[in-house]
Amino acid sequence: MALTKFHLIDATAEQNGFNRKKSLETVETILKIIKSTLASGEDVLISGFGRFCVKDKQERRGWNPATGEEMILELKRQ
Repeated sequence: MALTKFHLIDATAEQNGFNRKKSLETVETILKIIKSTLASGEDVLISGFGRFCVKDKQERRGWNPATGEEMILELKRQ
C-alpha cells in the first residue's frame, strides 16, 4: 500500500484528536516546509524516518523512445 497525503491526514486526525480541517492544515504546513527547504538547496532529515535531498543529474546522452532518435538530455535536479 502506498502512503498518501490522505492517509497522513487521517492518521494525524485520529492520533491527535484533530478534526479533518486541522489535520489537513498541519500536514500541508509540514509538506510546505519540506518543499521550501529542499528548494533552497538544503537537505531534510527526519530522525527515525529518513533523509530527503535534491541531486543534480548531469547532462547525458539519451534517445526518444518513440522515434529512436538520439538526443542530449539536459542537466536536471531531482
